[in-house]
Amino acid sequence: MSISNSAMLVEMNISVWTASVVDRRATNKTTEDANATADAGQFKKNLMAGTTLRKAIADYAALCRTWHIGRTLPWADKGPRLLPTSMFMEYKQEVDARRAYFESKVSEFVAQYPTLQTKAQMHLGGLYNADDYPSVEQVADKFAFKLVFSPVPESGDFRIDVGNDELSHLRTQYESAYDTRVKDAMQTAWGKLHSTLTTVSEKLTEPDGDKPKLFHGTFISNIREMVELLSHLNITKDPELERARRELDRAIGTLDVDDLRGDVGARADLKARVDGVLKGFDW
Repeated sequence: MSISNSAMLVEMNISVWTASVVDRRATNKTTEDANATADAGQFKKNLMAGTTLRKAIADYAALCRTWHIGRTLPWADKGPRLLPTSMFMEYKQEVDARRAYFESKVSEFVAQYPTLQTKAQMHLGGLYNADDYPSVEQVADKFAFKLVFSPVPESGDFRIDVGNDELSHLRTQYESAYDTRVKDAMQTAWGKLHSTLTTVSEKLTEPDGDKPKLFHGTFISNIREMVELLSHLNITKDPELERARRELDRAIGTLDVDDLRGDVGARADLKARVDGVLKGFDW
């Protein structure tokens, strides 16, 4: 099954300076004081002690990776993931904004790096060692936000100059791996829907006692966002996945979170509809 017209590959690589080194002297002293063997542990220093700027960049990079995974489907074990072509413009606009923000924070950090190193010296005390610190230029090179877009190869498009018998074997092997990747991608899409349904069902289960049921303001909007996302992630146009998606959409209808907060009946009715979707498909 070829999906080259419905999806593309996108690879995101974000690197962040760890600002962490092993202090051999402190490690040796710690193990000796504890009467421990040399392989018992290591003492790592935070070279940016006294500031959270580097960590904030690392945390933002992690959020970007999570965002990327949430809007794409698996393809290879590592590296490129499937991006539905129908989502390309939306994805590109958002990822460009995220990359620009990342790079602005890196520029801010690099500009302050000499001052932050001086501040770290005060926090590290006797653990400080100027030789641990790379130059400003070297630090700047340790941050990167890279994206590569490429087409999904056609199923069966295996071109190599080998013997016919071996080529036939390699092509069969390639097509099998291709089909497995497409299947895994679609199982991920199904998994997203199933996870949404089970989470909603559990959330709508009434608690024991008189404790009021609490709902975040994004409870309904998050479901609608997933319903919309799945219309794109169905890269093989699986009619059953589309039917399940539409049933969840109909189950939500025009409800808003306030309808659920104040009405036990509305919660019970929605739970029944959601449970009906769960029971209606072979997950």
